Amino acid sequence: MRQPATARPADDPRIAERLQALWETRPGVTGWLSSVDHKEIGLRYLVTSFLFLLVGGLEAAVIRVQLGHADSTLLTPEQYNQLFTMHGVTMIFLYALPVLSGFSNYLWPLILGSRDMAFPRLNALSYWIFLASGLFLYASFLLGRAPDAGWFNYTPYSGRKYNPGVNIDMYALGMVLMGVSTTVGSINFVVTLFRTRAPGMSINRVPILVWGTLTASVGNLLAVPAVSLAFFMLWLERQFGMHFFDATAGGQPLLWQHLFWMFGHPWVYAIVLPAMGIVSDALPTFCRRPLVGYTPVALSTVTTMVLGFGVWVHHMFATGLPPVSLSFFSAASFAIVVPSAVAVFAWLATIWTGRPVFRTPFLFFAGFVLLFVVGGLSGFMTASVPVDRQLTDTYFVVGHLHYVIIGINVFAVVGGTYYWFPKMTGRMMNERLGRWNFWVMFIGFNVGFFPMHIAGLLGMPRRIYTYPAGMGWDAVNAVISWGAYLFAFGVLLFLVNILRSLRSGEPAGPNPWDAATLEWATSSPPPPYNFAVIPTVGSRSPLWEDRLEGVRTRSQVDQGLLLDHGRETIGTTVLDAEPDVILRMPGDSPAPLLLTLALAGAFTAALLHRWIALGACAALALLVIVAWLWPETELGQTAEFAHDGS
Repeated sequence: MRQPATARPADDPRIAERLQALWETRPGVTGWLSSVDHKEIGLRYLVTSFLFLLVGGLEAAVIRVQLGHADSTLLTPEQYNQLFTMHGVTMIFLYALPVLSGFSNYLWPLILGSRDMAFPRLNALSYWIFLASGLFLYASFLLGRAPDAGWFNYTPYSGRKYNPGVNIDMYALGMVLMGVSTTVGSINFVVTLFRTRAPGMSINRVPILVWGTLTASVGNLLAVPAVSLAFFMLWLERQFGMHFFDATAGGQPLLWQHLFWMFGHPWVYAIVLPAMGIVSDALPTFCRRPLVGYTPVALSTVTTMVLGFGVWVHHMFATGLPPVSLSFFSAASFAIVVPSAVAVFAWLATIWTGRPVFRTPFLFFAGFVLLFVVGGLSGFMTASVPVDRQLTDTYFVVGHLHYVIIGINVFAVVGGTYYWFPKMTGRMMNERLGRWNFWVMFIGFNVGFFPMHIAGLLGMPRRIYTYPAGMGWDAVNAVISWGAYLFAFGVLLFLVNILRSLRSGEPAGPNPWDAATLEWATSSPPPPYNFAVIPTVGSRSPLWEDRLEGVRTRSQVDQGLLLDHGRETIGTTVLDAEPDVILRMPGDSPAPLLLTLALAGAFTAALLHRWIALGACAALALLVIVAWLWPETELGQTAEFAHDGS
């Protein structure tokens, strides 16, 4: 037991030098590959997911060339199926959630007043496995055998009888590997929130971004096992003749849809709720007031995910299920609109009662609110069984999906990038180019994706390879394609702004937006240790307390617990965030990368039916895990926290 030093000034250069030496990543390639710094991992997530976004966008551009006019022959049917499938896989699994994980990995310890995530090495493992699974899936293009049964991979189309190549095998194994990354990352987020908040940051003071990511993480822990099991069962059926989904041998093809959508719909909220959290935390900065209705928004975030587990069957209204079950899931699908509406009204009230500052991030957040409403309304329509039976498998559903994945996710992500780019890099992004970026993306998005609803109402089916002239779809598809190209140009402007700002952007300073949350209390970019002393939090807006009424306790960001006897952070109680333990954090290690390589080798061996190699890779993985968990004398330990109650 020891008493940590307290009330030490955060601007003491000797403290900064000591903490820098303790926490900084070693230089060189070895240090880069071994780093467990949450900020580096967050940036890797962001860059990698943006690269996948660009690849998915290129695939979409080719698809729109194919569908831009009737009787197109740019792609063969098989090429189109592969491109269509990989576009969906990329945008939904390799971009939408990982990019939000990037923001949360970078920001969580900063906004929670901690020095790192609860499990730094597990954090690194989640990234490396994500990267490995993405490369594994895209290696299928090198074989000319990319997944080709749609990202939903319905049986029996994905069975060996109708799809005998390795296309679906690579998809199944790649998704099981991706599930490992999502699961360990979700565990890390949950424990980080409950155990590493700054003293005083009680559960009702955490930012909404934290609520969004926490809810998504808990949802993933419950939903990802369903889809991992489904893909593993499909792989077993394809390799060893089992009949889980084969109706001719007593299996149930609909079992696949149930397992997939039990995961698929909560996954939608997993890629939406953290994006909503970004807007809920950043929008008030530009309205110069705290978020209206913090408690209702936090509760609605949790309620949305809870209800999300009871609506998966609305993806299956046309499959012939009993009417009683359809009525239940239809009612649940209508009910889930209510918590979403709570957030919308909170954002509108924040804007209405505040003093908006029309900077680029605000424009993206305001555009997000509008697109959120449009995407929500189109989804609300499909909650009705009779309406859904008319709209299912039409381009109306494609339009709705893009308003959710692109409109809600991408606009929040781009706005969040403009907002936190100064914190991550120490430089501001160009405001004039940012405004052009917003308007080009916003106009291009709505021109490109809103007409998809019209195409669906005109009867155009989704997953269509080509169509004959005279169907009445030529003009609307031409508009969709040109709108998509304009949106892509807007994304290009965004990338140009990033590259230009990295090179010659205006220096940002610690808090260029005059924001209220803890990440803006440290330098830009933050030091490896985040905070020289652990802050003490007295309210939801620790940097605005001097200008807000009714704040009875004050936050301390310049004085607090020092914790410099190694890599240390504070552990606090779950509800009230009272300090109760000093956590010794592990240092940099190559173990996460080595474990990823062993797992990737095992999955590759399973794909090639090299069972001896599979066993060798599994044994190597086990050895790495043993080395990872081997007790250390200095790191990975905890110390009891003694304090005098001051």
